[in-house]
Amino acid sequence: MNARMPNPVTVLPGAMQPLMKILEVAKQGGVPETTLELVHLRVSQVNGCSACVDGGSRTARKSGESEERLWAVTAWRETPYFTDAERAALALAESATRLADRPDAVPDQVWDEAARHYDERGLAALVLMIGATNLFNRLNASTRQIAGAWG
Repeated sequence: MNARMPNPVTVLPGAMQPLMKILEVAKQGGVPETTLELVHLRVSQVNGCSACVDGGSRTARKSGESEERLWAVTAWRETPYFTDAERAALALAESATRLADRPDAVPDQVWDEAARHYDERGLAALVLMIGATNLFNRLNASTRQIAGAWG
């Protein structure tokens, strides 16, 4: 397996700092870091981005996430390991990633459940994490970045 090209953020290095800044700012919204890491992992799974699934799993473990929950995140609806707030964040992540799956990309029911658990800053943090992860997934998938290649 070979990448099509180096990661675009290494070809145009001025791109990496602003992208990393978005992730840094998202962590200031009051959402637990482990929840943001679960969101990153789930979005990356939905998009089939092996590099971000690999890297996201590693980062989540460093943030204190358990192996059990990491293995179960693909089936979060059917497992008892997640809180109602985490489930709301994961549902929001899936809807905001699968924009073309329904006429109303993020249905009110999904948004309202997230808003029940997170204030405006928390919602902003989640939406920023979801958007940034989708961007990273698209960069990596388009150029076929290799899982584990970034360390």
